Amino acid sequence: MPKTAKTPTTVLISLMDEYQLNPFSLSKALKLSPSSARLLVTGKSRITVPAALRLSKFFGQKPSYWLDLQKEADLIEAAKDKKLMAALKKITKAKKPKVSAKTKAKSRPPAKTLKKTTLRDKRKAAVKIPGARGSKGSSRRVTKK
Repeated sequence: MPKTAKTPTTVLISLMDEYQLNPFSLSKALKLSPSSARLLVTGKSRITVPAALRLSKFFGQKPSYWLDLQKEADLIEAAKDKKLMAALKKITKAKKPKVSAKTKAKSRPPAKTLKKTTLRDKRKAAVKIPGARGSKGSSRRVTKK
C-alpha cells in the first residue's frame, strides 16, 4: 500500500472524520465563512497564519504544526515544477573569497587604538560645542530694561 503524503488537507479530513465534523460545522467552530472552510478542506486554499491559529486552538495542536504541514506541501508542489527545477540546476553555490592571514590582520584595527568613550568624555565634548547648553559661548540671560 503506497504511503500518502501528509498534507494539511489529508490531516484536516482525518481530524474531521475523527471528530465527526462536516465543513459547515467546522466553519462554525472556527468562526470562518463556510466557503473558506470548504476551500481548506478541499485543499484549494492554503493554511494561513490565522487559519493555523484557529485550527490549533480547536484541535489542540501548536500553530507551527499546521504551518509546517503547509510548508512541506508547498515544497513538494514546487519540486513538481519543471521550469523551477531547471532554473535551480543552473544556480551554483556561493563561495566565500579566500582571505590570507595578512589581509585579516590589516582589516581589523589593533585593540589598543580603540578607546572607550565614557560619559565624562561625552560631557566634556558637549561643552566644547558652541551654542550647546553650558558652553562658554552661549548666554541665555535675559536682561531686563
